[in-house]
Amino acid sequence: MTTDLTESQVITGGLEGPRPQALVDQLRWVHDMLRRDLDTIQQLAVRVRDGASTTDVQAGLRDLQSNGPLFQLRVNCLSYCQTLESHHRNENAVLFPAVRRAAPQLRVTVDQLEADHRVVASLLDEIENLAHDLSGSPARQALVTALNLLATNLLRHLELEETTLQPVLDTWSSWPEEAPAELRDAARSGTKS
Repeated sequence: MTTDLTESQVITGGLEGPRPQALVDQLRWVHDMLRRDLDTIQQLAVRVRDGASTTDVQAGLRDLQSNGPLFQLRVNCLSYCQTLESHHRNENAVLFPAVRRAAPQLRVTVDQLEADHRVVASLLDEIENLAHDLSGSPARQALVTALNLLATNLLRHLELEETTLQPVLDTWSSWPEEAPAELRDAARSGTKS
């Protein structure tokens, strides 16, 4: 599977070539990277809480950066939060409305997924605030606690999203044309929205 796609291409199905991946495979691909990097961030947070040296923390961040194909930038807690927020914003704006049109019977499930996004957004705000000051043990422990709560909520959400949306996404060969024009255009031009 190609690993140099933008999230916009993954979300909008803007893949070219002889055999585009099924949309659910693309969704899982993004989710798997989010899971993997969340685990790495949690491990790093524990090391920070336990008094890891600046050198150790920087090495952990470099390792995260070099191993994250979707996140080819300086990945740390704050950029992870921003990436996840962007992913959920795109799902709220494009994926969920398309699912509502294609599968009205999933309305309650989509409502739950959107509610999950609000919970995750609140946790991300808390993590972003906590990540600014890691000067003492209580601040470090608070960050670890918030990241663990995020992991619990996010992993449950990702599983629900994949399980319930797969039957719908499996029927789509490309992104529905009803997607907002700016997202379709971004996918075609290869830019990230």
